[in-house]
Amino acid sequence: MSFLRLFGAIAVATAAAVAQPAGRNTALGGDRPGTATEAVPSFELDVLPILTARGCNQGTCHGKARGQNGFQLSLLAFDPEFDYQALTQQARGRRVFPAAPEHSLVLLKASTKLPHGGGLRLETSSDDYRTLLHWIEQGAPRRTENEPELTGVSVIPAQQFLKPNENVQLSVTATYSDGSTRDVTARTQYQSSEAGIVGVDATGLVKAGPIPGEATIMARYMNRIATTSVAIPLAGDVPKEFYAGLPRNNFIDGLAWAKLKSLNITPSPPVGDAKFLRRVHIDIIGRLPTPDEVRGFLTDGDPNKRARVVDELLERPEYADHWAAKWADLLRPNPYRVGIKAVLNYDAWIRDSFRQNKPYDQFVRELVTAKGSSWDNGAAVLFRDRREPAEMTTLVSQLFLGIRLECARCHHHPFEKWSQDDFYSLAAYFARVGFKGNGISPPISGGEETVLVKKTGSVEHPLSGKSLTPRPLFGEAPQIEADADPRKALAAWMTDDDNPFFAQVIANRIWAELMGRGLVEPIDDLRATNPPTNAALLDALAGELRKHRYNLKELVRAICTSHVYSLSSLPGERNSGDRQNYSRHYRTRLRAEVLADAFADIAGVSEQLRGTPANSRASEIWTTRVESVFLDTFGRPNRNQDPPCERTSDATVTQTLHLMNSPQLHSRVTADSARAARLAASDLSPERIVEELYLLVYSRLPDDAEREIARQHFAEENMTRRQATEDLMWALLNTPEFMFKD
Repeated sequence: MSFLRLFGAIAVATAAAVAQPAGRNTALGGDRPGTATEAVPSFELDVLPILTARGCNQGTCHGKARGQNGFQLSLLAFDPEFDYQALTQQARGRRVFPAAPEHSLVLLKASTKLPHGGGLRLETSSDDYRTLLHWIEQGAPRRTENEPELTGVSVIPAQQFLKPNENVQLSVTATYSDGSTRDVTARTQYQSSEAGIVGVDATGLVKAGPIPGEATIMARYMNRIATTSVAIPLAGDVPKEFYAGLPRNNFIDGLAWAKLKSLNITPSPPVGDAKFLRRVHIDIIGRLPTPDEVRGFLTDGDPNKRARVVDELLERPEYADHWAAKWADLLRPNPYRVGIKAVLNYDAWIRDSFRQNKPYDQFVRELVTAKGSSWDNGAAVLFRDRREPAEMTTLVSQLFLGIRLECARCHHHPFEKWSQDDFYSLAAYFARVGFKGNGISPPISGGEETVLVKKTGSVEHPLSGKSLTPRPLFGEAPQIEADADPRKALAAWMTDDDNPFFAQVIANRIWAELMGRGLVEPIDDLRATNPPTNAALLDALAGELRKHRYNLKELVRAICTSHVYSLSSLPGERNSGDRQNYSRHYRTRLRAEVLADAFADIAGVSEQLRGTPANSRASEIWTTRVESVFLDTFGRPNRNQDPPCERTSDATVTQTLHLMNSPQLHSRVTADSARAARLAASDLSPERIVEELYLLVYSRLPDDAEREIARQHFAEENMTRRQATEDLMWALLNTPEFMFKD
């Protein structure tokens, strides 16, 4: 210690001692009224919770990457050792000053006795202030004798039904390794998933809003999280017999009705046969039914015809291309990064897996453990694209487990329990992945590369530099035998029936594709603070997958044959506000490729797609690099990003303008070889032509008003049959009923 610093410390300590009453030497931590018998505060169990609760180590303050004004803390106290050093050793020891505790910067700033950009964080009369002061008075110890560890937190009530504008106070309890507990309600942070429906303040007081709905309240104390579900049922009573009388085609319906009953919501009625047929064709095979298929279905008197058509569609070859294309979105890399031939092989492997109806767990195991030539084994291209263990970790955990670990790559996950140690221990399973060949050389990578398993390899913790042993996120994984591929142990742990995340995330993904919204949103973000809207239903869907050994078709069949799937999208009096409980169908815009293929089928003229055989369908495209203004306009992944960004499903003004004004689309409708010209030249009457167009575009017959409008158009003076046919087709193609799945 320098002479000036030593002199200053003595002077301050002397002044403080003079100012204290006899018998109270603050610098030495002697007798102090009210604290003589108090235990010495713990840095990890008392001090850090205060800093966290008051927002000092948030990402907007001292917890961000470079800290704030030279003072950096680990985000949300994920690294206590770093925080202790920052408080007690940095800034020449001024932040924590045992010689004169009241003059410690951490107290002066937080109480705004000195200017503080973060504003007032601690009132001098508060328990938190007194705890920090007492800790500093005791010499700011790093640890206390027999200090336990925080093992968990719980919140009560765990579930609550409230009336509009009603309040309830939460209570949060921390549990420690020595069996002790502590009420930490005042030092817990709270957040509502739907603040407009159910709010929560800093004290844990939950406040119901004026409208019915649901929300999940997160209670976060240090690195532990607990949640409580709050629901505001719809006012009014629904007879119990109503829910008991609802149709139950399979297990899905009963679980859906139970949730609606708890909220006093009633479902919409089912759709008619025509709308059901269009919906199920789009969902299962990605194309519209033909006019003949619609006519046959409408006249079929079989009461089981809906279940039968689901079975038939699942066996059609279009099923594989439609569902493989969805997975290609998630897995397909940029060909200019990894090579055109490699991506073509990768796409072929994905499609072949769906043509075989390969069990999903086998599909994942083959991907995660892939090796060999990128020109022979398409699955190996995954590792040619994601070359580092950390890259593979983020992809595998999010895609196959629904766990977003990206945050834990740099710090403790702010809304979950995952730490850097968890992230890099999981990454260690990929440490021995190696390559033989010329590697990649964007923007053009054309060479062959072989993915192999090296004899050695390790992943180091970025802070400690320690080499980490492969370890799963939870539970037990098979032991890695000498010279064995560590990825096999990881794949076995991931696909084991005891791993709840594996089946749940794929069940949620398929449910979202068919029902318009996931039980968990975002669909690959399964965590305690983002619970499913119907947990029992998600568990049942996952159980159905395990029951059928991950046969994805069986889950699609179960969902599409449920009564819930067939509900109308039109809201009723008691479900107009429902956005997440499936009391009605949620309409979605057709996927870009489905829309493009539907346009081609209706117009009778295909779009010429570069890099594909003649008359190829959009669902067969092997890379987003195949040029198509139509597909880009309707939200396929951006080919100029590496890897391509997520697909967008929003409807935009650009899409409407493209359908209305595209010369290329207009030329396909009005071509001499187009369907409109062929219909006009046929022997069909104008009435039959109108029917054919409605069946082609909407998969239904026109109603009386629509027939009359079309009849008048055909009868206009100087109107030719061909022009009238083209006009009507063009008008129908530019309506929401064509663009949306209902």
